[in-house]
Amino acid sequence: MKDLKREIIQTSDGSTTFFLPEWNETYHSKHGAIQEAYHVFIKNGLSLFEKNSVAILEIGFGTGLNAIISLLESIKNKQNIDYVGVEAYPISIDFLSEMNYSKILLNNDIDNYYKKIHETHWETKEMITTQFFLTKRNQFFESISDENQFDLIYFDAFGFRVQPELWSESIFKKMYLALKKNGILVTYACRTSIKNAMIDSGFTVEKLPGAPGKREMLRGRKI
Repeated sequence: MKDLKREIIQTSDGSTTFFLPEWNETYHSKHGAIQEAYHVFIKNGLSLFEKNSVAILEIGFGTGLNAIISLLESIKNKQNIDYVGVEAYPISIDFLSEMNYSKILLNNDIDNYYKKIHETHWETKEMITTQFFLTKRNQFFESISDENQFDLIYFDAFGFRVQPELWSESIFKKMYLALKKNGILVTYACRTSIKNAMIDSGFTVEKLPGAPGKREMLRGRKI
């Protein structure tokens, strides 16, 4: 994985993402990176939480897109977010600087926030704004051992086609344990085997309309 070539491509909403030619896989939806991120993780995840403080675990930190839009939401809603992003293979800062999120989101502050997000040290909790704290963990998903720590999980791993082991019951059991009671996990995927793995791990699961270009997505809740 760490030796795979990455190419920058433009998705249908104008936002950029990385493409892995050897896997024929993208980091975000080719139908629109930003619009998928908002649909899956904000509309069907973060927007469900009205409380002042939310703890989020992201599985697959990648380009930091989900982190930056969550930061913008924290500013807009005056909501404190404690964000933990797990990534086994971090991308170099130089490569990430070519993402065009500020241009698409029409927010001049994003470049500064985005730079700060990626320049912070790994394995330490850092203040990005007074309402958004970030901890980046260089970690394989199977080694996650948190229990009752998070209100919300963004499950944004590479697709089942290329890394089926990341969508297994054993991984989702770790996700279930990591969530607090009534915590939520959202993911762009909606394969029957994934849904069954989530159910077998203890989640109550529902299918929801997917982001543009995808028919459905999944949301699980820890009751």
